[in-house]
Parts: sequence; C-alpha cells; structure tokens
Amino acid sequence: MTSASQAAAGGRLKPGFAEPVHGAQQAFRRILQAMARPGTLQDCGRDLDPPPGLSPAMAAVCLTLADADAPLWLAPALGSEAVQGYLKFHCNAPIRDDAREAAFVLADAAGMPALDACAQGCDRYPDRSATLVVEVPSLAADGRGAWRLQGPGIASTASLAVGGLPGDFPARWRDNAALFPCGVDLILTQGHTLAALPRTTRISDPVEG
Repeated sequence: MTSASQAAAGGRLKPGFAEPVHGAQQAFRRILQAMARPGTLQDCGRDLDPPPGLSPAMAAVCLTLADADAPLWLAPALGSEAVQGYLKFHCNAPIRDDAREAAFVLADAAGMPALDACAQGCDRYPDRSATLVVEVPSLAADGRGAWRLQGPGIASTASLAVGGLPGDFPARWRDNAALFPCGVDLILTQGHTLAALPRTTRISDPVEG
C-alpha cells in the first residue's frame, strides 16, 4: 500500500486518482477540450472524493495541472487544513497568500477575487497569468440568464448559464479581454462538471427569459 493509500485509509488524507497516470491524462483531455471549445460542459473528476470544499472537478484540475512550479491561492472557504494537505500532498504545489503570486486561483463564487487582483502576465510572457478555477452553485448549457459566448473555438455563438457570479461579471470579463494577450483565463466547476472561458472568449450580458 502506498503512503497516500495508508494515509487515506487512516482517515488523514483523501486519495487522489485511483490510477494517477490514466486519471491525469483523462482529466487533461477534458480540460483541453473545455479550453478549445469555450462554454461546452465536460465531465471531469467523477472518480475523485476530495475533502469538503473541493469539488471533484476542481480537484481534478489541480491534480492534473498544479505542481511545484505552479503555486496555488485558496479563497477562505477552501483554506481548511484538509484541503491544503490534500493539495500539497497530491500536487506538491506551494500555497501563496497573495493571489498575484499564484498560477491557479481557487475560489468559490462568493470568495472569487477581482480579476485584476490575480497575475496578469505581461506582453513578453502572457503565459505567466493566472487561471481562476471557480466553483459555482450551478452550471448549465442554457437557461435563464445564460450568457452568449463568441470567440475562437466557437463556430457562431454558444450559451452558458452560470449561477452565483456577480451580475456585472460580463463587464468585468470585457475589461479582462481588453488586456489581451495578458489577462486571466477562467475554469468554472460545479460538482464533476466544468466549462472553460479563455481570455479570448467574449461574453454578452445575460439574456432574461
């Protein structure tokens, strides 16, 4: 039995992927598909049972993308010892106190920091910007208040209904897009579902109906 399995069996640490290489490869494909086709819903992390505060999809993103060279920032709702221990053990990723120093910013909808409070990258190194991973109360392909999405990876338009984010989020996202090639990217998670909005994706205001 591995040390991770022993810790998990003793109730001290939740396990990661049952098959780490296969699990990470599968999750990476789902995340890549979400980034390539903004607004599409992807099933991710269904086999994970992370500690409270982390959804399976958010945990899958961390276990797949975070490492010693990709620091994390955690919103207060995600800052429990169980969550920190899980991420440090499985990802070997340092946890920062300042969101500007993090490659991945993890938050619930209520605790999401301002987009411009995260690493923005620079013209020479736009890849040094942060990716926000935000757990929201609801995430669906369509519905009341759905955003219309346009941009690379979207043939015409797509729609995405996101619950829990501020009503002015589309305006904030337009400000973020204006910084291109800098600016942040966004991964939205809800349970074992995720969708991605690269900085090149344009959001219209929610449509009532």
